[in-house]
Amino acid sequence: MIDRATIDKVFDAAQIIEVVQEFVSLKKRGVNYLGLCPFHNEKTPSFTVSPAKNIYKCFGCGKGGNPVNFLMELEHLSYTDAIRWLAKKYHIEIVEKEETAEEVQQKNERESMLILTQYAQRIFVENLFENREGQSIGLSYYKERGFREEIIRKFGLGYALASRDAFSQKALRDGYQKEYLLSTGLSIEGEHAIFDRFSGRVMFPVYDLMGKVIAFGGRILKSDAKAAKYQNSPESDIYQKRKALYGLFQAKKAILQEDKCFLVEGYTDVLSMHQAGIEHVVASSGTSLTEDQIRLMKRFTSNVTVLYDGDSAGIKAALRGIDLMLEEGMNVKVLLLPDGEDPDSFARHHSSSELSEYLQSHETDFITFKTKLLLDEAQQDPIKRARLITEVVHSISLIPDGIIRSVYVKDCSRMLDSDEQMLIREVAKRRRMRQEERFHKESQNFPEAVLYSQEDNPPLPSRSEDDLEIAEKEVIRLLITYGSETIWISAEEPSVKVSDFFVREIEADELSWKNPLYRQVYQEIRLAVSKGVYPESRYFITHIDPSVSSLAADLLSSHHSLSSLWKSNEVFARTEDLQLREIVPLCLFELKSKKVMALLRDLNRTLAGVKDEDQIRELMNRCHALNEVKMELAKSLGQRVIL
Repeated sequence: MIDRATIDKVFDAAQIIEVVQEFVSLKKRGVNYLGLCPFHNEKTPSFTVSPAKNIYKCFGCGKGGNPVNFLMELEHLSYTDAIRWLAKKYHIEIVEKEETAEEVQQKNERESMLILTQYAQRIFVENLFENREGQSIGLSYYKERGFREEIIRKFGLGYALASRDAFSQKALRDGYQKEYLLSTGLSIEGEHAIFDRFSGRVMFPVYDLMGKVIAFGGRILKSDAKAAKYQNSPESDIYQKRKALYGLFQAKKAILQEDKCFLVEGYTDVLSMHQAGIEHVVASSGTSLTEDQIRLMKRFTSNVTVLYDGDSAGIKAALRGIDLMLEEGMNVKVLLLPDGEDPDSFARHHSSSELSEYLQSHETDFITFKTKLLLDEAQQDPIKRARLITEVVHSISLIPDGIIRSVYVKDCSRMLDSDEQMLIREVAKRRRMRQEERFHKESQNFPEAVLYSQEDNPPLPSRSEDDLEIAEKEVIRLLITYGSETIWISAEEPSVKVSDFFVREIEADELSWKNPLYRQVYQEIRLAVSKGVYPESRYFITHIDPSVSSLAADLLSSHHSLSSLWKSNEVFARTEDLQLREIVPLCLFELKSKKVMALLRDLNRTLAGVKDEDQIRELMNRCHALNEVKMELAKSLGQRVIL
């Protein structure tokens, strides 16, 4: 069996656009891509690929899923072979390993850590807005920096109280375990007690792509020579710094719309640019850019502009990160800000229109920028000029597209006053050497065939569904899409998670499931909820069972056909997520109603073949009871008042 860590690496690396474009010609349409479906003959494109969700969906034949499903369906591969195909494409070594009891426990511990970080972020926000210390120190700091409340709330900024153990003690009182306080890095263990890592700091939460808080950055406000200005969460099971980009969760929609991303260095750079109306911006948080971070950006765009401080001394040190972006096929531009300015200060001192105009008019492509930068340093020194040519040739050789490489070779030949053919030969030589190195590495990484235990593809559900199965599907859709969301059903009831509400009601009535695939997904959700875990949609998109991931892709597709119930009740006048308190109970009543009607149909069919009077009487009593339930449900559907 391929271990789950390897499968996760494959899903993290595999980009649906890159995989599909090896087989299908796609054109950008809005935030998605469109092409002719490879699974059936069509003249009008209906095959849609979503980079943000990392799924494909054909609205003609109905096929959909993640990169693994695509390969399985198109190339008739087993799940194992599809994983191996992607692993080879993205140079990931596959290791065969049974999942041990310890690994299962680690998975559960990860979910517990995420629950704790969500709690911590909520407490820090409460401190900022509702605590006198937080208001006078934390909120005052943010306002002095010019941040409006809408930006503070958008990014979930907060404040950690100055008392050394204020957060730790509150978390313990609220039932959170010490081991998770330590493993998330929120607390540090002293000789006799635990204390807060972030006491007396304004807090910047770091989110993953699904909006889960995975880490924090804290800035100290008082002068303390012994304390670091910024304190960050340590690496953990839920947070690897090399795989995170600050602000990406808030920026991903704008990046897709603009087909471009600005890369800055710090938290406040991102906040100030957002406030100035430039939302397609992320930060590397002061670290050297990594391949994982680049692939994260590339899921949303191939166009990146790196913003540098006008007097930054670290420009040359950052060139390696840009070389990595070139190697990943990114279109990289560079923008230098005026001396003494950084993105934060420049955005605060200029209007939105002035900032946009400056960004558009002052960016330059990276190769030209690097060449001019090194030329200024080399001047007339022949040794330095030779080293300059070597560095520029190295960067050009990293670019995958041959046409773009040839254009840069011509430009650099002119700027460097060097022979173009010589540059072409050097570029080709470096590419050939790198290909040989990669081939040697791959031949060592894949010595044996590593098989996943499930060799046969599982059967997909039938596309013909009756009313009951449609109602079941609607419940599963809401569970997958909004399971972790909190709703208030009525003024008398406390808030509840969508998953908790459905599981509670379905288990109370002991409702069975007709569709086996929906039953499988529900049972998995029910088990998770019993442990206090609420799986996000990505969990199902990347599910190890291809039938589940295909179902998730279908239900999460933007053109998903809405139930006639919602249309007839006109509850979709606003966006769906704003009306969950209305939709969720209606969906539950619809499921119960369809279940009762299905039972009535079965009883009527049974009655038609029964001649024994006692048995007929018993069946009639059951029909009468079900009809009463049906009437009550109909009344609830038609007259329910949402408080």
